[in-house]
Amino acid sequence: MFIMNNIQEDILSIQEALAALGVFEDTLSTVEKRALDEQGYIVLPNAIEEKWFIRLRESYEELMHKEGQNAGKEVHQEKGTRRLADLINKGEVFDGIYTHPQVLAAVNHIIGREFKVSATNGRDAIPGEGHQALHQDWGQSRTKNEPFHVAISLWMLDDFTTENGATRVVPGSHLWEGSVKDHVDPLATHPQEVLLTGKAGSIAVMNSHLWHGGTSNRTQGNRRALHPYYTAREFPQQQNMQEYIRKSTFDRISPAARYLLDVK
Repeated sequence: MFIMNNIQEDILSIQEALAALGVFEDTLSTVEKRALDEQGYIVLPNAIEEKWFIRLRESYEELMHKEGQNAGKEVHQEKGTRRLADLINKGEVFDGIYTHPQVLAAVNHIIGREFKVSATNGRDAIPGEGHQALHQDWGQSRTKNEPFHVAISLWMLDDFTTENGATRVVPGSHLWEGSVKDHVDPLATHPQEVLLTGKAGSIAVMNSHLWHGGTSNRTQGNRRALHPYYTAREFPQQQNMQEYIRKSTFDRISPAARYLLDVK
């Protein structure tokens, strides 16, 4: 860990950071904002520029090969899946995954106050594996009129299909009080669940209080995704960015990106 202050470049609020990164009131449409409010998620088709998309997919596999059994250990490893973590420090190619304007606009709409990046992970289920219990990424039960605290984006490096482990979501469940286990068996199929599908190069953004979970990959192929995750600024990060940030990363990224990561 290190401290490096650039007083002349200081970003002092999330709104300053968002403006510096090209996020404005009209970055999301009224329809997209309504979907976030009512359904709890949106899918942004073709949101990743093609050349960048190719580099992201190549880098994903390069890291898996390089890190082997250690892949994902900075945050979480999961049986039946391949995981990556700490992507902020693993190449310039990943700098844009947590600063994407449409993603940030959606996160800002969901959380509605100061927020920061909580983690930058990746995940794909190996063939025949990947089924998750329905869960919320906020570990506590939500009470009536409580604000939303967390949001996540799913960067589709492969098509998300009905067969290859696409995320299942229960639309509108982010508005329900209590936790999943208060209502249903989290491992069972929910009668209102839908599969969050999309073409490779798309990005889904989701209110992380929404009930969701991975499904089994019933193919012999990949269903790779990056998962930049965000939390309200008053809460701890899933990965302590100040502890992990490398000097080369700090020097490379913008003051607005540093604000998002909560590093200085």
